[in-house]
Amino acid sequence: MPAAAVQSVAVPGLRRNMVTICAMTATIMQALDATIANVALPYMQGSLSASQDQINWVLTSYIVAAAIMTAPVGWIANRFGRKRIFILCSAGFTLASVLCGLAQDITQMVLCRLLQGMFGAALVPLSQAVMLDSYALHERAKAMAIWGMGVMLGPIMGPSLGAWLTETYSWHWVFFVNLPFGLITVIGLMIFMDETRLNTELQFDWFGFGALAVGIGALQLALDRGEQLDWLESWEITLEFIVSAVGFYYFFVHSLTTRRPFVQFAIFKDRNFATALIFMAVIGVVLFSTMALASPLFQNAYGYPILTAGLLLATRGGGTFVAMMMVSRLMTYFEARTLIAVGLSLIAITLYDMTGWTADVSVQTIVINSVLQGYGIGLVFVPMTTAAFMTLPNHLRTDGTSMLTLVRNVASSIGISIVIAQLTSGTTRAHAVLAEHITPFNNALQMPNVTGTINLNTDIGRAMMDLIVSAQAQIIAFSRDFELVALVTVCAIPLALILKSTKAAMRAPSADHAAVIE
Repeated sequence: MPAAAVQSVAVPGLRRNMVTICAMTATIMQALDATIANVALPYMQGSLSASQDQINWVLTSYIVAAAIMTAPVGWIANRFGRKRIFILCSAGFTLASVLCGLAQDITQMVLCRLLQGMFGAALVPLSQAVMLDSYALHERAKAMAIWGMGVMLGPIMGPSLGAWLTETYSWHWVFFVNLPFGLITVIGLMIFMDETRLNTELQFDWFGFGALAVGIGALQLALDRGEQLDWLESWEITLEFIVSAVGFYYFFVHSLTTRRPFVQFAIFKDRNFATALIFMAVIGVVLFSTMALASPLFQNAYGYPILTAGLLLATRGGGTFVAMMMVSRLMTYFEARTLIAVGLSLIAITLYDMTGWTADVSVQTIVINSVLQGYGIGLVFVPMTTAAFMTLPNHLRTDGTSMLTLVRNVASSIGISIVIAQLTSGTTRAHAVLAEHITPFNNALQMPNVTGTINLNTDIGRAMMDLIVSAQAQIIAFSRDFELVALVTVCAIPLALILKSTKAAMRAPSADHAAVIE
């Protein structure tokens, strides 16, 4: 057995429950911070005397730092011990959050957000590894359901919680809210978690890490700033894509030719894990891109206040919560691949339904659709994460969790960039097409009920018509985006057939498959 591997003993009773709580609080902290600061940016901009481009670095710095530092989590945990690194990163993330809330200018804020991203990168993969090691194989679905609630609900609840904290108190509390979670996590881990065996013989592949860091960092920068700078029309974005491609090229060439690569490519030989990476990418695209679309759709196109929009977004989290409560029991009767296929189908159906939404859509329709979509996401996420580690060796588990997190983060950035770019260009195209019909020869515009409200012979009338056309063009663009995401989801459904059977393992408890935090 490798030195980093853990013993096959189940963690009992109260101790396991406390470790589970600590892992959940760490997950919630990191998951919330992925989205909670977004709504507070306008308030920060004035307080920190920052320009629009400068304030966007509050998000960009966190995303880039987290993406770069996610990849080495497996090596660091195996080399220095999972407990030690988990406590260090939890404490560092909490301290960085407090420093963000105390920042007096944009430079301090960006530096603190960089620290927050660096320490926060390890929280999700380490918490997942801890949960997997704490439960026997036949209990993994329950463990992943508990853990998944934090991962999935955090980004969904982040905007509404951020809006409430900002409006009720101030933007500083968007960061201060992490303090109680951080203290609980650090104290609990120190008391209840045992250390894993250290593998002091591990050597760090600096060249591999450097190449991967350059590739991921440049790609994240390009994806995050592309919309602001008009993508390939900007020399900065073009250069970042070139640097990213060079970084990934050297990483793969080096990793495939060196004896001890930075990333253990053995994880990709496991069929279930490799397939789960694809599903995780789909989840990243669907979850985060639809969130990026739904918030402006509800606020800008439909005119809902920010708190109402946040509550409507939260209904999807309710559906996910219900699914995760049920799915561990469902997995004892149905294959993981069956539940994943059903979940993806449900997501695709609800996304297709959203393509027909207009400004007149009822709140009831939005809530029902969001709950069903959230339920579908829950049906995919838990079986996918459970199946991913069903056959992966214990000593590769931390590497696997960090890789899943990295894939989700990169996929979500790509998905958000694509749908926002499509929304912008789609709105322009739709506006041009609709405007072609605003002519004196259009009989519909000559109807008495139209001419009595909008007189196209006046500046005010033409301005009103332009607003109406712009609103309709935006709704059409939103529909095209939802159609694109639905198509991506449908294309992923056949991949469920690649997964191996999980029913036997979920039904039969076996001490040989139990794992532990050691």
